[in-house]
Amino acid sequence: MAPVRLRGKNYALFIGSIVGLIGLACYPIIIQPMLHPEEYKKIQQINRANIRQEEIQPGNMRVWSDPFKPREDK
Repeated sequence: MAPVRLRGKNYALFIGSIVGLIGLACYPIIIQPMLHPEEYKKIQQINRANIRQEEIQPGNMRVWSDPFKPREDK
C-alpha cells in the first residue's frame, strides 16, 4: 500500500485538526483557569486556611512579597 499524499484541502484539514486538538487539550489546563480564577482562589483559601506561611518558610527566608515594592524590614 502506497503512502497517501495530502494536498490542498486535505492537507489543510489535517493540519487544522492537529492544531484544533492541541487547542482543545490546552483549554481546560491553561485557558479556563486564566478566564475564571475565582474558583481556584476559593480552593486555595480552603486548602491553606490552617497554614501559617511564616512557620513553614525554609531557612528563615522572608515570605514572598512584591519584588518591586521597597523592603519594609530594612
